[in-house]
Amino acid sequence: MLEALRVMRQLPHKPLLFANHPARSATGLGVYGQDTPAEFRNWHDTAPEIAHGFEGAPGHQAGSLNKDGSVKPDGERGGYGNYPTMGGFDQMTARLGGLWDSLLSEGRRWWITSTSDSHRHYSDGGSDFWPGEYSKTYVYAGWDYADILDGLRGGRIFVVIGDLIDQLDLTVSRTGEAQGQADGNTATVGETLRMRGGDRDAEVEVRFRVPRTPNAKGERPQVNRLDIITGRITGPVQDRSADTNPTTKVEARYGPSQWRRQGDEIVVRHTLRDIDGPMYVRVRGTNTAELEPQPDPHGSDPWADLWFYSNPVFIER
Repeated sequence: MLEALRVMRQLPHKPLLFANHPARSATGLGVYGQDTPAEFRNWHDTAPEIAHGFEGAPGHQAGSLNKDGSVKPDGERGGYGNYPTMGGFDQMTARLGGLWDSLLSEGRRWWITSTSDSHRHYSDGGSDFWPGEYSKTYVYAGWDYADILDGLRGGRIFVVIGDLIDQLDLTVSRTGEAQGQADGNTATVGETLRMRGGDRDAEVEVRFRVPRTPNAKGERPQVNRLDIITGRITGPVQDRSADTNPTTKVEARYGPSQWRRQGDEIVVRHTLRDIDGPMYVRVRGTNTAELEPQPDPHGSDPWADLWFYSNPVFIER
């Protein structure tokens, strides 16, 4: 793989690489199989402009459904037969303070995606949804191939399963700055906010929208909670097999009684106080009451356990 990446670096039009179902061969939580933390670090060190991330939510999410859409008692979400997905997401993403957060703590621009990996539809006896039927990766881009690829490279991405939301905007601003007033005052997903000398606080604003129309199952799931997650950036790890970031935490949780509506949008605002070093901010949401995504048992209904995740905003000072 490293040899291939070195070749790719020389191409006039560089490709873009995201690892698919990274922990499908893992046999336990943090007990990895074919893909390891050190491997991803080696990829990113070799070609940081090419190797940019991995799937947050893998394909084959209909593996627990029968042909008629009913739940198959022994079915597995994502084809994860050794150690299961967690809320439909790979453990490398879903585990708070896990591998994704460990990579972000090094300052790596490492993004997550969500894919269908559609081989055979569940109605034909397969384990898949149609592309976009269940799993979606939203990219902030114009209707242009090059801009879409640029958005993927730059992490201008949020991901969702089951059409829990269809719009998500995460912005972080220096306290007191009018958003969008001048370059550098505000950063959004994939971007970096640079604090000035006396700045100590930053304002986080999250806007999301529940779709106006039912999802492919004919339901309109509702967001039960939004989590704002932060972690410190502490630099390169000494142990390249490291898969935790102990500084990662849920900074705040917001539910319907704490957020407000502006038209079709749900709006959450939160202040990060006493920022004393580089860090990142990301958000996730769910229709469940789980404080943390739990391992998905056999026969779990993929439509009942839905999550969305943003990519991070970085803060430097």
